[in-house]
Amino acid sequence: MTAMSPSHDFRVARDFLLDRREDYAAAYEGFSWPRPDRFNWALDWFDQIAEGNGRTALRIVEEDGRETRLSFDAMRRRSDRAANWLRARGVRPGDRIVVMLGNQRELWETALAAMKLRAVVIPATPLLGPLDLADRIVRGRARHVIVRTADTGKFTQVAGDYTRIAVGGAPDGWLAYEDAGTDAVPEETPDGVAALADRFVPDGPTRADDPLMLYFTSGTTARPKLVEHTHISYPIGHLSTMYWIGLRPGDVHLNISSPGWAKHAWSNLFAPWNAEATVFIHNYARFDATRLMAEMDRCGVTTFCAPPTVWRMLIQADLTQLRRPPREAVAAGEPLNPEVIEHVRRAWGVTIRDGFGQTETAVQVANTPGQPLKTGSMGRPTPGFSVVLLDPVTGEPGDEGEICLDLTGRHGRPVGLMTGYEGDEERTAEATAGGYYRTGDIGSRDADGYVTYVGRADDVFKSSDYKISPFELESALLEHEAVAEAAVVPAPDPVRLSVPKAYIVLAEGWEPGPETAKVLFAHSRAVLAPYKRVRRLEFAELPKTVSGKIRRIELRERTAIGDGVEFHEGTS
Repeated sequence: MTAMSPSHDFRVARDFLLDRREDYAAAYEGFSWPRPDRFNWALDWFDQIAEGNGRTALRIVEEDGRETRLSFDAMRRRSDRAANWLRARGVRPGDRIVVMLGNQRELWETALAAMKLRAVVIPATPLLGPLDLADRIVRGRARHVIVRTADTGKFTQVAGDYTRIAVGGAPDGWLAYEDAGTDAVPEETPDGVAALADRFVPDGPTRADDPLMLYFTSGTTARPKLVEHTHISYPIGHLSTMYWIGLRPGDVHLNISSPGWAKHAWSNLFAPWNAEATVFIHNYARFDATRLMAEMDRCGVTTFCAPPTVWRMLIQADLTQLRRPPREAVAAGEPLNPEVIEHVRRAWGVTIRDGFGQTETAVQVANTPGQPLKTGSMGRPTPGFSVVLLDPVTGEPGDEGEICLDLTGRHGRPVGLMTGYEGDEERTAEATAGGYYRTGDIGSRDADGYVTYVGRADDVFKSSDYKISPFELESALLEHEAVAEAAVVPAPDPVRLSVPKAYIVLAEGWEPGPETAKVLFAHSRAVLAPYKRVRRLEFAELPKTVSGKIRRIELRERTAIGDGVEFHEGTS
């Protein structure tokens, strides 16, 4: 890359963070976002680092032991061929493509190819059903879909004029992705350069503010919103995610996340390839901690990210089976409970570092490498993000309130922030009113600038005029060996207005009933202040979105109806 190339400022910013990976103060004070007028991450960054590069870009290990292993250069050439094939099938700049694939090489090929074409990707998890897909086709104004053959049947109920492309064999009415011939691209060529006919030539420049991705949020409380990202907001914005994870060139990065959700793009696409690291995937039908650790050892995983649900399952196994623990371990999606962090620290000598972000942003607040950690805190603002806490009532900044991004502060509007909610100007204006982006999450900040998560603004509730954070109570419950998962919501009470009610998923070996309830009420009394104690309890599976987040709104509705078997403190 020459000094005048479109990616020059991007590389300078990236290298600045790499050189200060354990010097938070210097990184935060000195970092500034690259803000190019024109930028195409696939062409101007990935292809530039990939050409002639034989190091592994993507390694996928299947449950049966089969492996896919592709170099950076092979990914460049495969995505070129895929882009040419898609263009010949009518994909044009600005067209929207629903991509519903699993963790398979075609997912990464089509992601790069769509970027090169300036098409807009609508990521979708294979778990979606016909109603969800119809919503994405209609509200997303999709003109093309790329899906696994196994999922093509779902589209028989989805009307619309869109190109249908199947991966893994084409039923009637579908185009076969295999015709793109990406498998015909050899892993190695004599000179390391693809044949001229396979070279992709863009038909115009990519503006930085051209749309790149359109995410349907998981919808824990309402119908999914459409979050729009550009050719810089995720590709460049995830420099902050690269910094949080602590990625270095040559790392082997494992991120457990389902395709279709924002975290997959965060840590299985942009952050690792920003750092020139290998993306490692272990596919499985059912989570097996022992097998996962064996593959991590065998394949030399150096950095590891997983959601709290996976961390909680991991600590049920013998973590000492992992002979070579990763250098860096992080968690995101929901706050991680302190007892899980301590369990991993004892076994691996590695401290899991929390990070906070949303589909709408890159990581905003995080515990970054080499910095002092505070139990329960998710860290400090990441480089490029000016974070303030606004009182939900007065709107004044303080040390407790809604976590917001200052759009006019020292860093300006962060590059790693969405354009807005597509097709919903009113909601976008509400989220960015007064020069702040409002996350809808409540936090508190200590004298050292560390932010602790309190809960969603609509999850925090009052009991006897005391403010209750469900997350704090859930963390306390999870300290008990009987509790595998917990969710706390307010239950109506004639005296206190509401009282904390816990929905509990029990660990193996424990049975639901009055005796177990009595044990857990006693634990609650022992570890929580009197006004925070759990007063009601129910054993039940937790309703979740397809991305794995707890649907608290459903639990609140269930509590209001009161149709479960409920135990009360003192009467169990």
